[in-house]
Amino acid sequence: QVQLVESGGGLVQAGGSLRLSCAASGSGFSVNAMGWYRQAPGKQRELVAHITTTGYITYADPVKGRFTISRDNAKNTVYLQMNSLKPEDTAVYYCNAQITVVGIVWGQGTQVTVSS
Repeated sequence: QVQLVESGGGLVQAGGSLRLSCAASGSGFSVNAMGWYRQAPGKQRELVAHITTTGYITYADPVKGRFTISRDNAKNTVYLQMNSLKPEDTAVYYCNAQITVVGIVWGQGTQVTVSS
């Protein structure tokens, strides 16, 4: 069974930075694309950033120029560096991964709160 374990959320003032990590654990699996999503209270979950195994990256417009997604394929880990954070970035952040044969797997979510 494959699990995604996230870390790095927390409380930060506007203009600050946080770095999220998400590691896939288990055995006998292959990780394909990975991504970060977020869900604010009362809103639908939305894509933040997405990265393929070859490094092709997509960002949502609200985070372009402020967030950077990266991955370490050897560690099956994806990162999200978040700079110049705004109160509207406050949400629960979830990572997901496409796992060969298994399908889409989601992490448990990590809270990011940006105070004004």
